[in-house]
Amino acid sequence: MVGGARVKRIGLLGGMSWQSSALYYSLINEAVAERLGGFHSADCLMVSVDFADIERMQHDGDWAAAGDRLAREAAALELAGADLLVLCTNTMHKVADVIEQSVGIPLLHLGDVTARAVLDAGLTTVGLLGTRFTMAEPFYRERLESYGLTVVVPTPEQQAVVNRIIYDELVAGVVLDASREQYLAIIDGLGADGVILGCTEIELLVGPADTTLTLFPTTRLHALAAVDAALA
Repeated sequence: MVGGARVKRIGLLGGMSWQSSALYYSLINEAVAERLGGFHSADCLMVSVDFADIERMQHDGDWAAAGDRLAREAAALELAGADLLVLCTNTMHKVADVIEQSVGIPLLHLGDVTARAVLDAGLTTVGLLGTRFTMAEPFYRERLESYGLTVVVPTPEQQAVVNRIIYDELVAGVVLDASREQYLAIIDGLGADGVILGCTEIELLVGPADTTLTLFPTTRLHALAAVDAALA
């Protein structure tokens, strides 16, 4: 209870990868402590799936199985007392509708949070980096475009570079200067005023100090939106 109102319990659906989920947990608790003071921390639950299973489903194109798996985990979070859900990954928002249909509590959609942040910054054209699924497939771009945004993605060759660095390095916690330089070169070539870091692990590699463009770090945006919702 805070000021007589019950703080909502956040259900975190994570593990995709665990590095980014750890960042979610840290950001959410830091924000709650900053806003409420004292010894306050977040009221949250997390289920962390084995990313090896999810990654195999992704690359096999078995999105139905991935959706079923995450829907079951979401239902377990609801049963455990979660009041709202946060899916701690951009790519798996491809199955967000399946998850939403499996629960009676709201899913805080990352695409909505990100689109609002871009509009609040006064931008309408924005670049998008992420996994090849996020960049090449319509499920994420169309969610952003539904807000009136123009979304620019790298070339197919550049997408392959971005994707490789995510899966071969960042999900394992490997952060290399050479990879950062590759990302920055791709970002500079997009011709956009801002860039969505549309994979939670990218924030381990690229930050505001690396470019003059406006960056939209989806992990941080999503985590802070979850705190807003929990404390509302």
